[in-house]
Amino acid sequence: MPKVKTNSSAKKRFVLTGSGKVVRRHAYHSHILTKKTKKQKRNLVHTAIAHKSNVKQVRELLCLR
Repeated sequence: MPKVKTNSSAKKRFVLTGSGKVVRRHAYHSHILTKKTKKQKRNLVHTAIAHKSNVKQVRELLCLR
């Protein structure tokens, strides 16, 4: 049986913490930044924990069943 491949885009976007949580980046911080306030852009810099409804899908993409 062949090896299961990890999804390349997922491994660039998500990181697993030591406790098994999935860390993600915020969207809307790559372009069209002129109309966004300083506060909005500053808050988009930080990482966030993925919602529990998406964790199963992310773990499958990362081949961590």
